[in-house]
Amino acid sequence: MNFDLDPEHELVRSTVREFAQERIAPMAEELDRESRFPAELVAGMAELGLMGMTIPEEYGGAGTDTIAYAIAVEELTRVDSSVAITMAAHHSLGTLPIFYFGTEEQRRQWLPDLASGKRLAAFGLTEADAGSDAGATRTRAELRDGEWVVNGAKIFITNAGTDVTECVTITARTGEGEISNIIVPNGTPGYEISKPMKKLGWRASDTRELSFKDVRVPEGNLLGPRGQGFHQFLQILDGGRISVAAMGVGLAQGAYDLAFAYARERKQFGQPIAKFQAVQFRLADMATEIEAGRNLVYKAAWLKDQDRDFALAAAQAKLYTGELSNRAVNAALQIHGGYGYMDEYAISRLYRDQKILEIGEGTNEVQRMVIAKHLGL
Repeated sequence: MNFDLDPEHELVRSTVREFAQERIAPMAEELDRESRFPAELVAGMAELGLMGMTIPEEYGGAGTDTIAYAIAVEELTRVDSSVAITMAAHHSLGTLPIFYFGTEEQRRQWLPDLASGKRLAAFGLTEADAGSDAGATRTRAELRDGEWVVNGAKIFITNAGTDVTECVTITARTGEGEISNIIVPNGTPGYEISKPMKKLGWRASDTRELSFKDVRVPEGNLLGPRGQGFHQFLQILDGGRISVAAMGVGLAQGAYDLAFAYARERKQFGQPIAKFQAVQFRLADMATEIEAGRNLVYKAAWLKDQDRDFALAAAQAKLYTGELSNRAVNAALQIHGGYGYMDEYAISRLYRDQKILEIGEGTNEVQRMVIAKHLGL
């Protein structure tokens, strides 16, 4: 068993880390404070090939494996979660469904601009009364004269309302007991997008509420066979959990980095606080748990790359790293003391950004349900 990353993966890590430190870090506090979408950083990530990493090159992507993608998400989150979720949601939720389930014609139509990062895509699953119970969607689509007529609403949707968003793929009831996925282009009459929602964290990411009032799209915008939407979005969520798990590792690592540096600089009682055993133990625990979480994420990504069942590993990784990042960011802020409570220190932003990692892409409770099911309980 070899735990060494190959040169290609190490190159991804060093390239994305350099981009995050040189391009994202100087802007992160300002973007968060102004709740401003990082359009220029999205363009920079597109230039690096990060916006469609696992999409084959023939469709405009980079053709990497899932491990490389997880590494990239981790390194982005280490510096700023808003930028990381913009990339991850576009890739795993917005673009991959079209690659996985689209016809060749749909792939050729949508993927080149999406995989290259010229345009963004979103995935509309969550509704006001359909969160953890995603199958309870009430949005409906009726086939009339060769068009789908969509009525309903979605909430907490990432990337749907930016100036460069191309489309959203939504789940909708297309019949009794039948859910399908349908691509809705931005700008379609009747499709309305709310102003950006105000959030505790991830303030620089685009989060909107969507409404559909007699929205008409071509019959050919159906993604995959009619009635397969439920199974499709379960598969999408399994892969998305690898993304969020990688974010958990990245945020925990970022919190550790900040706490480690601060502990060596901050002096109390005549010496750096890093000399005190209480602080050392906190850092030792953080480093150990981060390594464990990283291995869980990479295992899930490796299983996916091997075309093996990865759903259990992804749920375990997502659950563990969500709770790990909670412990890590709390310990890191405690090491900062009163200064950590001030927005001038980056740890306060990481503290706010962390909580959604235990909610999005399936809550901790849902992850435990998924894990229990795979265990045969």
